[in-house]
Amino acid sequence: MKTYKIRKNDKVIVTTGKDKGKVGRVLKLLPKKDRILVEKVNMVKRHTKANPYAKSPGGIVEKEAPMHISNVALLCDACAKPTRVGYKITDDGKKVRYCKKCNQDIDKG
Repeated sequence: MKTYKIRKNDKVIVTTGKDKGKVGRVLKLLPKKDRILVEKVNMVKRHTKANPYAKSPGGIVEKEAPMHISNVALLCDACAKPTRVGYKITDDGKKVRYCKKCNQDIDKG
């Protein structure tokens, strides 16, 4: 299984593409396709048919589309900049992620 330095609920910034500069929260990781779903970024319109059993109306629905994980960078809470992520082992033996720019821990608790 592939592992990524970006996880669900992380705050990321888009580095390339039509939504460059937008900031959003990670909704879902799709590791088999190297893709990521970011809240309110890469919005597309989908035409849906009404479903009376699920009580969903038809029409044009706007939703997020997956984008490649290389097109986003993790946003550090401490320095508020896009950063690379490193790993270090704490004194109590836990492996935590840290910001390579300001050397602060990203993982809380």
